[in-house]
Amino acid sequence: MGRPGAAAAGGKTIEEIYQKKTPLEHVLLRPDTYVGSIEKHTQTLWVYEGGQLVNRAVTYVPGLYKIFDEILVNAADNKQRDPIMDAVKVTISVEQNTISVYNNGDGVPVEVHNEQGVYVPEMIFGHLLTSSNYDDNEKKTTGGRNGYGAKLANIFSTEFVIETADGKRGKKYKQVFSNNMSAKSEPAISSCKSNENWTKVTFKPDLAKFHMTYLEEDVVALMSKRVLDIAGCLGRTVKVELNGQKLPVKTFSDYVGLYLASAQKGKEETLPRIYERANDRWEVCVSLSDGQFQQVSFVNSIATIRGGTHVQHVSEQIVSHIQEIVNKKNKNANVKGFQIRNHLWVFVNSLIDNPAFDSQTKETLTTRQTSFGSKCELSPEFLKKVSKCGVVDNVLSWADFKQSKELKKNDGAKRQRLTGIAKLDDANDAGGKNSEACTLILTEGDSAKALAMSGISVVGRNHYGVFPLRGKLLNVREATHKQIMDNAEITSIKQILGLQQGKGYENTKSLRYGHLMIMTDQDHDGSHIKGLIINFIHTFWPSLLKVPGFLVEFITPIVKATHKNGKVLSFYTMPEYESWKESLRGETKGWSIKYYKGLGTSTAKEGKEYFRDLVKHKKDFAWDNDEDGDSIELAFSKKKTEARKIWLRGYQPGTFLDQTQRVITYSDFINKELILFSLADLARSVPSMVDGLKPGQRKILFAAFKRNFTSQAKVAQFSGYVSEHSAYHHGEQSLASTIIGMAQNFVGSNNINILAPIGQFGTRSQGGKDHASARYIYTSLTPLTRTIFPKPDDILLNFLREDGQSIEPFWYAPILPMVLVNGSEGIGTGWSTFVPNYNPRDIVTNLKHLLRDEPLEPMDPWYKGFKGTIVKSASKESGVSYTVTGIVEQVNETTIRVLELPIRKWTQDYKEFLEALLCGTEKIKEPSIKDYREHNTDTRVHFEISLSEEKMAEALAEGLTKKFKLSTTISTSNMNLFDKDGHIRKYDTPEQILEDFYHIRLELYVKRKEVQVENLQYELLKLDNKVRFILGVVKGEIVVNNRKRAELLVELKTKGFTPFPKKAKASDLPVVGGDGSDVEADDEEKLNKGVRAGDYEYLLSMPIGTLTLEKVQQLCNERDKLEGDVEELKKCTPKDLWEKDLDNFLEQLTV
Repeated sequence: MGRPGAAAAGGKTIEEIYQKKTPLEHVLLRPDTYVGSIEKHTQTLWVYEGGQLVNRAVTYVPGLYKIFDEILVNAADNKQRDPIMDAVKVTISVEQNTISVYNNGDGVPVEVHNEQGVYVPEMIFGHLLTSSNYDDNEKKTTGGRNGYGAKLANIFSTEFVIETADGKRGKKYKQVFSNNMSAKSEPAISSCKSNENWTKVTFKPDLAKFHMTYLEEDVVALMSKRVLDIAGCLGRTVKVELNGQKLPVKTFSDYVGLYLASAQKGKEETLPRIYERANDRWEVCVSLSDGQFQQVSFVNSIATIRGGTHVQHVSEQIVSHIQEIVNKKNKNANVKGFQIRNHLWVFVNSLIDNPAFDSQTKETLTTRQTSFGSKCELSPEFLKKVSKCGVVDNVLSWADFKQSKELKKNDGAKRQRLTGIAKLDDANDAGGKNSEACTLILTEGDSAKALAMSGISVVGRNHYGVFPLRGKLLNVREATHKQIMDNAEITSIKQILGLQQGKGYENTKSLRYGHLMIMTDQDHDGSHIKGLIINFIHTFWPSLLKVPGFLVEFITPIVKATHKNGKVLSFYTMPEYESWKESLRGETKGWSIKYYKGLGTSTAKEGKEYFRDLVKHKKDFAWDNDEDGDSIELAFSKKKTEARKIWLRGYQPGTFLDQTQRVITYSDFINKELILFSLADLARSVPSMVDGLKPGQRKILFAAFKRNFTSQAKVAQFSGYVSEHSAYHHGEQSLASTIIGMAQNFVGSNNINILAPIGQFGTRSQGGKDHASARYIYTSLTPLTRTIFPKPDDILLNFLREDGQSIEPFWYAPILPMVLVNGSEGIGTGWSTFVPNYNPRDIVTNLKHLLRDEPLEPMDPWYKGFKGTIVKSASKESGVSYTVTGIVEQVNETTIRVLELPIRKWTQDYKEFLEALLCGTEKIKEPSIKDYREHNTDTRVHFEISLSEEKMAEALAEGLTKKFKLSTTISTSNMNLFDKDGHIRKYDTPEQILEDFYHIRLELYVKRKEVQVENLQYELLKLDNKVRFILGVVKGEIVVNNRKRAELLVELKTKGFTPFPKKAKASDLPVVGGDGSDVEADDEEKLNKGVRAGDYEYLLSMPIGTLTLEKVQQLCNERDKLEGDVEELKKCTPKDLWEKDLDNFLEQLTV
């Protein structure tokens, strides 16, 4: 055996090889074991700077960060020991290299520990392996556990000061440690007040041990973020200050909001924040993540940056719930739990009994869930909110992306011969060596294909192919994987062009065609089809849109103006045509106008003319910059709903695409052409607040008034009349459906139908779908319609013009807001709408209140004939929710009777629901009723349902209404309507709609009175002139026989008779005795001295037998009566006129 101290291998003595260190020496020698690395690390972390959270690259020393964290967690722990604690104050001084952490509440006991013989504060902060957390039988929800904690901060500091006030003992304690806890001062004990309780730790980190010379900016930002953490964990009962400034966080939800605010900077979408306090130990918040699971979690105020079992406990519940929903929505998705986690950002603030971690750095919780001391059971309401925050859509989109690989199965290929695609007329050179010179023309339907084929006869079939689309292409951006896979047109286009899924294209050499030409009608729907094709290419092959000349469009005129001198002008947009027409200032004489309703309007001859001048009719689409892609996404992505609203609101009337340009950028197409479709789509989906009508309905009403539609006609015939006289550009089948809808009067449809249902117009059995064919049913205006839309108002309305004819007005002006009477619903681009029905009598009552300056009475939804109840269930800023309940009653121990269904729950649908209860389905495993009998009619509901006594007891316990699904909810939170100026506006209450309507309608009554007075005075003036004329003839002062008509007209003019041209209005009349030169006339009607042939027709056309004194007396009597009418009308206020109309309406109302 060698002697002690003998040299060993390598020249080191045994004493040098085998050493014993004190615990303090061991901490300093092996810091990694206790506080983590003391070297600088750079990684991306969240820091707090400038009042906000920032995720950036940070260079810091983990060990320094850890000792700061130990002191901070100690302060936070005190909240669990003393709930009265309400303040934490942290100061970080770079200049003095000093950090202090203060908390109030119970301080450290200032007394001597009997076993150790030192004061407790010194033992806790200055002796290793001392702790108040060693008793594992005692359940504690604090951060400390192993007895190192604050001592580590002491060891790695050049100076460490502990101060505490113990009010219970009336003592204040201060002690200074120095030189890495190797030296200490004697405790300084002083007295304090009984209510003075606090602890403060101030230390100067030994920067040399962390290879630093000062507290660097990144380190301070990281420490500041940790103070913010404490503010979020402790909540509103504790005020947390940093360097004298109170932190802007009162709750854990506030804290989460800082993360989300940072993450969504520069993004249009707002990240959701779904928060729940499950119990006094668990707070959870959920948001969305970009494809990788993120978590921010705390255990007893300790930041578990790597998560752990507590995060797993929470996220498993969320993932399980979402997985169930995703699999229901897309049964083929087969999404795994970890794949769902990748779309979540989970925030957890928890209190765990005696937590265990993977290391002294406490980055991961390892405590088993059974040992947490509590459970975090997330509520169904919370999980429902999470599922609706966008995560389900994101997971589904990801699943769709995954499934997109399957789309490669129907990829095209560059081959010359292509078979099996119906209606394709392939170019002869497609897929061959000259394929880049070939153009595929996609047409809007077969008639457009016929026009294209006529044109191709000019240019030949070698380089041109044609394929007709059946209606509108699928919006592949939002379609499901199955929809895309099952869509024959998508597959056909891929095959015809030779497109391969996921391939990037820099040129078209690998395609069967070098160009894709879109040939659609020049109307709004044609623009939409162009947009959908662009969207299709952009979604799957965005690089193709950047290939010059690949995508082109073929434009045809929408209007042609031909002058009698042979000059022809073609217009490709209606705004362009309207602008030209305005430039003529009414001088349209000599021009004939032809409107092209679609490509089918063009003749084969015109088709050939178009292709002879391809340069004029072919426009290239061009990719300018990323704005093009953004614009396409804006138009077709459902994620851009809010941005689309801003887009539509920003439209400037008169905007149109300049078709004289050879090249069109995609953004110009979207913002100047497609936007017109979006606006038109919105206009035909959302009604006007003023008349409650959508454009199609307004055209029908206009045609009915124009036809004086009091005699019944077949709906199919009337549809044709409407189409002819109102410039209706859609299918007559759609028009017939609208007419039928305006005439329906079953429960849940119109409260007041303005067309009469003569025949089978549908019942509540199938919600009106059981109506007869439009060829077999008749309709007409109801007597009440003209009462609601008074004829005297017509002259005040702003009638529109289209296709060269006068059509319906911008809006009608009913005497009460029909949008409230009959309600409305629709889905358009950017907005949808739902307005419930209201009682017309309630509406009239409130209108009278407004007329009398009285407060309004609240109105609740009301449906004619509905026997159930509609009860307000919730009020929010954006509207009110109502519970609509049918009628169900128990007849005996085994029978119930259903006598009414909720609004728009149709009888046939309910019968199918009862069938499911009777027989069972996949969802309803066990039948719950024995039988049911029907006593329903076309107008009333009556089901008798038999149950066993056991099932009856279960149904009664659950509630008959709930069990038999006899309640639904309607809301006023989505009442979007066009206002009087045509701008979309959201109304929160029916009273808002009523007040808006009131001011518009009252203004029209003011104008109506003015016009009526003017017209009566017009008639008085005419009677005066007639009396003067007859007296002149009787007295011989005016000779009418044996005279030239022109001389007689001049004489009447000279004698001061007022001219009344046939089509003149009262406001057009010249001053009596004037020269009449301001009244225009055609050249052939003009006579000498400014007199026109028709000016005195009202006098000269009087029969000779009426030129008598008896007639004079009759006319004088008429004049006296008219003067009385004028005076009576002048005495009436516009409000009086309105109230009279409302009273007349109520007299005729039968509901």
